[in-house]
Amino acid sequence: MAKTTKQTVKTVKTATKTAAKKPAASSAAPKAAADTAAKAKFTKAIEEAKAGATALSSEAKAKAGAYKEQLAAKSEDWAADAKDLAAQAKDRAGELAKEGKAKTSDAIASLGKIVSENAGTIDEKLGTRYGDYARTAARSMQETAAKIESKDLGELGDDAKEFVRKKPGLAIGIAAVAGFFLARLFRGGSSDEA
Repeated sequence: MAKTTKQTVKTVKTATKTAAKKPAASSAAPKAAADTAAKAKFTKAIEEAKAGATALSSEAKAKAGAYKEQLAAKSEDWAADAKDLAAQAKDRAGELAKEGKAKTSDAIASLGKIVSENAGTIDEKLGTRYGDYARTAARSMQETAAKIESKDLGELGDDAKEFVRKKPGLAIGIAAVAGFFLARLFRGGSSDEA
């Protein structure tokens, strides 16, 4: 009897183990099905994300192309406007240079005339030698005014470059004196106003 009880206990244990294994096997099937379903959902989500990214990429490229075309059109407009303004500025600078040339020529001629008219007075007060210097200077001023009036702006620029190349010291001296007189002129004008 003791042996039978042992055998019965052993049989019950074996049956319990088998019964425990069967539900585990039967719960493994739903778990595997759940894993497969989760993998399928994950794969589908990845595919949807890829499709969304592709759609966004193509949409971004389309918008970028449109912006690029707009920018190109605007830059062409800006370039055309800049060219127009540059042409206007060049024309205006040419007009101002011509006016400056005419005023300079007139000023030199007027100064030469004043010196020539006062040569007689210089003869009386300082002597004929100084009067002759004044007449020579007046003649030189008249000739310079005539040369300036007869030449165009390009020729005057070339002449100025050639003069500076041949006599740089004298050119610097003339520029310094002219700068000094202009500074005095502007300083005197601003102090009169104050």
